Amino acid sequence: MAREDNKTAVVTGSTRGIGCAIARQLSDDGFAVVIVGTHDEGYYKGEMEWAEEPQRDVFFVRADVSIPRDRSHLLQETLKRFGRIDCLVNNAGVAPKYRADILDVSEQSWDRVLDINLKGNMFTTQEFAIEMIQERKAGIIERGVIVNISSCSAVVSSISRGEYCVSKAGIAMLTKLYADRLAPEGINVYEIRPGVIKTDMTAAVQDKYDKLIHDGVFPISRWGVPEDVALAVSSFARGAFPYTTGSYLDVDGGFHIQRL
Repeated sequence: MAREDNKTAVVTGSTRGIGCAIARQLSDDGFAVVIVGTHDEGYYKGEMEWAEEPQRDVFFVRADVSIPRDRSHLLQETLKRFGRIDCLVNNAGVAPKYRADILDVSEQSWDRVLDINLKGNMFTTQEFAIEMIQERKAGIIERGVIVNISSCSAVVSSISRGEYCVSKAGIAMLTKLYADRLAPEGINVYEIRPGVIKTDMTAAVQDKYDKLIHDGVFPISRWGVPEDVALAVSSFARGAFPYTTGSYLDVDGGFHIQRL
């Protein structure tokens, strides 16, 4: 596959973990990459040294996708710097601050998780898709790609973090809705469902997943790593599946097989 030189990818929630690996992989592929975080750039200095390598074209924008003005700011700063958007990766997401039985979930926790994970995805995609449509009509980009990072939790019940599961299930439907609407516009939309990926988000429950892996719940008996997800995003972003849209890819070590 040819390098994607002169193309631009925006990756939300990309200062650490899965998002950081995605941003780095797309940069390796030749994309100019917009990294998005909710703090000032200096806050992430230790984790973002790779972005300063001279062969890379990486730009940082501070934005919170749950805030309308931040989403608009992200779009405008991207266009100001690169003049085009070829790929949007919706990775920004949070887990509940405290795991609680669904009978005890607070409205505050529900609103926080849904605002960032689902509403942020919905309206970031809306704003960027409108721009991509205009760019295709103007001949600036050949095609557009949108990749949503969901989770196996989109279809697997976890009653101690119900708000997270609902947010990811919503992303699964958003993927289909936008794929349907944007296919005539030359924009393909995909969903990736990571399983158990070793990040700071899963560190608090490492013992639980270590046991599940040991007990054979995952046919590929190891933790996933952020780079596993990044490689999947790369294949979509580079156009490896031009006749596919609205589809999802499980990156979960075979967990979705549901072996007995």
